[in-house]
Amino acid sequence: MPAMKKKSHKQPKKAAVPADKTSILKEIFARTRTPEFERYLKNLIVEICKFNTTPNPNVSVMREAEDGCFRILERELSGISFAGARMERRPINPAIKSHPNYSLLHFTKTSQRPDGLTPEETYAGRGNLLYIIPGGGGSGGQSVAVNSHVDVVAPYFPPRAEGKLVHGRGSADDKGPTICAVAALKVLSEVMAKAGLKWNKNVVMMAVVEEETGGNGSLSLALDRELKKLYDSMIVLEITSLKLHPANRGAVWYRADLKKVAGASLFEMAAFVNEEMEKEGAAIRAESRHDLFPQRPVQTCHGIIGSFGEHPSRICGEVKFAIQFDGAPSKKAELLVRDCLETGLAAYTGLYGDKSKVIEAATGKPMVPVHYDFACEGNGFVVTVHGATGHMGAIRERDGAITKMAHLVRSLAQSRPKIEATVGGAMRLELGGKPCGDVLVLEGGQGFVPTHHINEVMDRMRRAAQRGAETYLRRLGRPERGEDVVRVTYEKLHNVAFDGDPDSPSMRNAISAAKETGIWKDEPILGWTVSCDARLFATEYPGMPVLTFGPGTLAHAHSDQEQLSLEEARAAVEFIAMFLLKQTGTI
Repeated sequence: MPAMKKKSHKQPKKAAVPADKTSILKEIFARTRTPEFERYLKNLIVEICKFNTTPNPNVSVMREAEDGCFRILERELSGISFAGARMERRPINPAIKSHPNYSLLHFTKTSQRPDGLTPEETYAGRGNLLYIIPGGGGSGGQSVAVNSHVDVVAPYFPPRAEGKLVHGRGSADDKGPTICAVAALKVLSEVMAKAGLKWNKNVVMMAVVEEETGGNGSLSLALDRELKKLYDSMIVLEITSLKLHPANRGAVWYRADLKKVAGASLFEMAAFVNEEMEKEGAAIRAESRHDLFPQRPVQTCHGIIGSFGEHPSRICGEVKFAIQFDGAPSKKAELLVRDCLETGLAAYTGLYGDKSKVIEAATGKPMVPVHYDFACEGNGFVVTVHGATGHMGAIRERDGAITKMAHLVRSLAQSRPKIEATVGGAMRLELGGKPCGDVLVLEGGQGFVPTHHINEVMDRMRRAAQRGAETYLRRLGRPERGEDVVRVTYEKLHNVAFDGDPDSPSMRNAISAAKETGIWKDEPILGWTVSCDARLFATEYPGMPVLTFGPGTLAHAHSDQEQLSLEEARAAVEFIAMFLLKQTGTI
């Protein structure tokens, strides 16, 4: 008999099984759903928010603050291991000044430098941070860019962490989302290495400057044709409450210079200008029927009047004015003035709602504890009007002090004959308790959707402002025309609206990732009710899918209560990680 072969106890080698999306998702969750990861997010958001990146006429201050933010991002990105990945700070190209979407450098103007700085001077030594991961060039999927910004609006206030919230300027808009992008790449570097996955297509992370001042940082990248070869789709991280948007509404910032007219009050004129601009904004909203914007996010925001207010698209939270007479007013006159103020307030709350009856979830207190304070002072009264600050996109949920004040002032102006007869002398209404001088400046923003071209919106708001001035002057019997006394310009932000395909491959990948990470809500796909840098890429490259997504609540952005939930930030990290894998065809 032939000898029997000895049985081998050696186990046969198992063929390598490619990682599936379920196992990848479990690996992502294993890293993101831990106390350690929450601390990591919290500490990074607090650290980056310590840098004050508000606009500054001293651009060296901006350069230093941006450098501080970029150093943090570079430190974190340098610890990520992706084959062939590279980092660079790409300078902003001053040639963007010839592009229609270029935003003038209004923030560089000072009384000593009324013309401001040139693009060459403004952008010397400044740029955007790029982190580029090359893909393997396999079939399927699209190369994708992830865009976010590190600049913030004024006023700056420092960060602090309380429980599962990070408070501070930029925590939500937009440094928190920027940190989420870095954290997603960090998690993916570990998960992909363990699973043996390689990127199928390129991933380009863009951390940009100057989004809040109009978008020149992103514009420089959008016009960079060499960089464009590295991506075919984009997701812009903004404060969308974890919702996905394939479209953005547009926005334009106005500046109205009201010129002194003999016998007229610039402050009172401003109240009538405000009224007509509000009416025109309401008319544009009524005309704005669009499938992706059924909520009609057409907001009219008045952010600055004289020395009150900080930013055109930040809802003004307080305005003070004085009601002056030549002699001390009687108690009867005081009651009449108070009645006029209450009449104006009733007109305002009838249109915009009474926010003193709305309780803020974050504080448990009324959004506006009192609409205005009334005090006797000298030969008259001082009225301090209160509102609720926030992003102009949240104007209907918040409370604009300038528009509220305009209602009170118009009520007083309309009752002038009776008030003056009761007092026995002339009534003067003064912004901040002093004369306005020869010019009063108003600034704000107007939102619109793709039903309206930006040029039409600008023309209509200009004519509305002039019409308001003329209405006031006719009340006084003055012959001047509105265009003679009101100059409206649009030198700051001017963002067009865009509508992308709600059923694009990018959107389908995003919905799939949202479902798998547990953030998808089965609701209609809509355009974002705000404007951001997404429109620069969508309009420069028609047909390229550009999505907007991120953690954070719009009502908190630009407000004095700006904050970001760490749970939302963690959910955003998980979504970004899965979306990048799907969009690039890596899984």
